[in-house]
Amino acid sequence: MSNVLVFFDVLGEKLSSTQRELIAQAQSLGEVHIAIGAYQGDPTPALAISGVGEVYLAEASLPAPEVAVVDLLETAVAECGAEAILGSSTADVTDALARLAVRLDTGIICSIAALTGELLATKSELAGSYTTVSQLAPDLTRPLIATFRPNSLDPQRVDALLDAGTQPDGTVLPVRPSQGGVEVLHREALKVSARPALAEARVVVAGGRGVDGDFTPLEELADELGAGLGASRAATDAGWIEHAAQVGQTGVTVSPQLYISAGISGAVQQRSGMQTAGTIVAINKDEDAPVFEIADFGVVGDLHEVIPQMTEELRRRKG
Repeated sequence: MSNVLVFFDVLGEKLSSTQRELIAQAQSLGEVHIAIGAYQGDPTPALAISGVGEVYLAEASLPAPEVAVVDLLETAVAECGAEAILGSSTADVTDALARLAVRLDTGIICSIAALTGELLATKSELAGSYTTVSQLAPDLTRPLIATFRPNSLDPQRVDALLDAGTQPDGTVLPVRPSQGGVEVLHREALKVSARPALAEARVVVAGGRGVDGDFTPLEELADELGAGLGASRAATDAGWIEHAAQVGQTGVTVSPQLYISAGISGAVQQRSGMQTAGTIVAINKDEDAPVFEIADFGVVGDLHEVIPQMTEELRRRKG
């Protein structure tokens, strides 16, 4: 491949770890160009990375669910002659790229972990029970579209692959926000949190029915680890934590390097959202809990006794 277009649905003052990882994945395939949906001010300083070429913007910011983002992507593909379009496997990015695939009459493969220059795509299937390698058929007339699962590359590997470079040029394309189609009735900013976004977190601490309504110990452990905070459906349905924290088949799918499951039985619906984690630590009073079947390390005990000890030990080791 010679040209690869990377799509960011939103870009702030600096790249997220997932966005840096995506650029590193794209650099192995060809010359990297970037298309940005939502932005404020000039987003190009954040993209001063060696190997990043043109940056494509619409005439105005296009925050999700703005339908004109597909017009931006289609125009950017034509401008740079992209043979591949890549994005993260988040809901808004997948939605936009799926609609682009229909527009371009091409295929899309979602949630892959790796893609080689020979178009071999690696991904997990059936909640991590299998790893498949698919040979994608090249078509010079139609680009390939793929979304990458976050945390597929080690962060040290990403840092080694990305070198600082000059600020890339920004090209404003003749694309404006749509008139009609989708009407946004209300926007509400998420609460500002120092914790990483759940889907992108490299460490996740999750609690279930066993927390008995008190997530405080898990929050303290998550803060010590710089982790995202997750939950089972039982915990969110009980109102102990917001539904955005739900991990599982009907919630967020995560693939962190470390997943700490506390007070969660590990039913198949929950496992489907976290089974591809690098290392799984399970804490549960029930020694027969299904989560122990997939855990790398298991602790049979009361999370309200175990978690504070873990937090205290982390603080002690930090000095």
